[in-house]
Amino acid sequence: MAAFDSSDSFDPWDPDFLADPYPAYAELRDRGRVHYYEPTDQWLVPHHADVSALLRDRRLGRTYVHRYTHEDFGRTPPPPEHEPFHTLNDHGMLDLEPPDHTRIRRLVSKAFTPRTVERLKPYVRSLADDLVGLLVESGGGDLLTDVAEPLPVAVIAEMLGIPESDRAPLRPWSAEICGMYELNPSEETAARAVRASLEFSEYLRALIAARRKDPGDDLVTGLIAAHDEDDRLTEQEMVSTCALLLNAGHEATVNATVNGWWALFRDPGSLAALRADHSLVPTAVEELMRYDTPLQLFERWVLDEIEIDGTTIPRGAEVAMLFGSANHDPAVFSVPDRLDLGRRDNPHISFSAGIHYCIGAPLARIELAASMTALLERAPALRPAAEPERKPNFVIRGLKGLTVEV
Repeated sequence: MAAFDSSDSFDPWDPDFLADPYPAYAELRDRGRVHYYEPTDQWLVPHHADVSALLRDRRLGRTYVHRYTHEDFGRTPPPPEHEPFHTLNDHGMLDLEPPDHTRIRRLVSKAFTPRTVERLKPYVRSLADDLVGLLVESGGGDLLTDVAEPLPVAVIAEMLGIPESDRAPLRPWSAEICGMYELNPSEETAARAVRASLEFSEYLRALIAARRKDPGDDLVTGLIAAHDEDDRLTEQEMVSTCALLLNAGHEATVNATVNGWWALFRDPGSLAALRADHSLVPTAVEELMRYDTPLQLFERWVLDEIEIDGTTIPRGAEVAMLFGSANHDPAVFSVPDRLDLGRRDNPHISFSAGIHYCIGAPLARIELAASMTALLERAPALRPAAEPERKPNFVIRGLKGLTVEV
């Protein structure tokens, strides 16, 4: 383990680092397998093999309250004023461990079977084509707000049975809640997340109540039906599950879309090859997810002491697995800093691994392929109209917008 000093280039609040964190990751990998980072009180893990193994290691968990009190674990309870955020967040399966995680995931997975996702393909393709068609008719626009956002939001909202008239606040709520996943969020960020959590929860409770009276052919109705069976969910679990599906169901897809197209615009050779051969789309989607990873870091609590390369990490510590670094590890990826749209051996971990592997990964792949194909077919001369501004975030990596011309 190497100690940090002021000369280290890993600085998740530095605009230069945020513009391109990958050289700093290379330094971390060269210097060792685990590094204690005092500003966030976390152990950084930069290598693919270690990240992959730890995601499957049951000595780590997304939560610890199923085994320890805050005091026993040596951690300070969250401030009472943050409680609405934690109530919504902590009852979703992403932040639960077995047996609750197993029970909820088993129910939700029924909506994400290969057959169900395959049935969504025509709807996703039609929606992507319509959105790109509007972009082309306008002569261009913001790829983020015109295509990348509305596509996955509409798909997951359709699955949950949220009426079109109610969908406008979904993306703002999600963005404000996800602000709490950044490192050391400010009180202002927390206040926005709390407000969004309250509003989102209130809306979802009303939606659940409406579906109880008037069932539909949607996932909310399915969760209510499951509530009446042996594997029942509490109402809070239903609310939190719906919020998680809406947030996770589009955040990665939105950011992967704009990150991916910006990477293509900066690599004219790769973009030309893709335009010439649309059969590259499936491997291009995987490569762009790897090349500029939308989720750069994923955290786990150490429930039982572990050891990495001779360094003991005690119970109560927090491990930060650097997905972006793992996806650029030369021990796994040949010439990792080169964009290779035909890359076949591509075990990226952008969708995580283990019991918390992204349940919506197959749907995300369909959405990304649909929007990419529609843009290649309908806007073959698509080009950037301005240099985009990057969001000042590290954990969830994306752009504020991507203005394009067709």
